Amino acid sequence: QVQLVESGGGLVQVGGSLGLSCAASRRTGSINTMGWYRQAPGKQREMVATITRSGSTNYVDSVKGRFTISRDNAKSTVYLQMSSLKPEDTAVYYCYTYVYPNHYWGQGTQVTVSS
Repeated sequence: QVQLVESGGGLVQVGGSLGLSCAASRRTGSINTMGWYRQAPGKQREMVATITRSGSTNYVDSVKGRFTISRDNAKSTVYLQMSSLKPEDTAVYYCYTYVYPNHYWGQGTQVTVSS
């Protein structure tokens, strides 16, 4: 079992920055992939960014160059630093991980970008 707790969402203006954190209930050093997904109203949940245990990252095209995912295994935490935010980044952001054979999700944190 892994519990994921997100924090750091909120309201930000267009062009602003915001950082999200996700604390895991177990040591993440043994977990390969962790990531962030988001779901906007009326849309399907989409992958935003993932990071492997070795530090390899992957981003959806729409956030490349603006978002940075990182992890600190000593703190069992994964981060998402978001900059140059756009209204289309507005969504509920979910922390995610997979530990065989289960998928785990956080409760979600709202990010709203206002123009």
